[in-house]
Amino acid sequence: MKRNIVLIGFMGVGKGTVARAYAKRYGMFNIDTDDLIESSVNKEVKEIFANKGEPYFRKLEQHTAKWLRKSVKGTLISCGGGFYKVKKLNKIGTVVLLDASFEWIHDRLKNAKNAESKLAKRPLFSEPEKAKALYEERQAAYQTVADVIVHVEGKSMDEICEEIRKISS
Repeated sequence: MKRNIVLIGFMGVGKGTVARAYAKRYGMFNIDTDDLIESSVNKEVKEIFANKGEPYFRKLEQHTAKWLRKSVKGTLISCGGGFYKVKKLNKIGTVVLLDASFEWIHDRLKNAKNAESKLAKRPLFSEPEKAKALYEERQAAYQTVADVIVHVEGKSMDEICEEIRKISS
């Protein structure tokens, strides 16, 4: 059975966009950890954070990671920005960091066709200095847990997908 591909990276780097394009191009299933969590508790991520707090959300992520390890094979998995912290992440599949500069990510979100909804989904970007501090805090950790790093700035979706295919085959 084919190994999973696990996409990690900072919020807004394009994990979901890349996952959908890759899945379509190579005929793979793709799932999103935040979507799985929202489905499991019938609440949106921002609602979970607001009502139950981050520690509760991180427990849900760990529960989701355990299920992925045991139950999911041959799938492309796009992860929420903090999912890299789950235990045994590399047991889920090949961990691919989608990497880009903070400025590129911020510009990507601000200039998207649906910028308002993209930014609303990531309220931290309403305070760019806080978002940048979190980005800088996470960069080394992302690189530590990643099996492979794919730099996405200045690349077409086809180039990104092809690079992931080559390194995960």
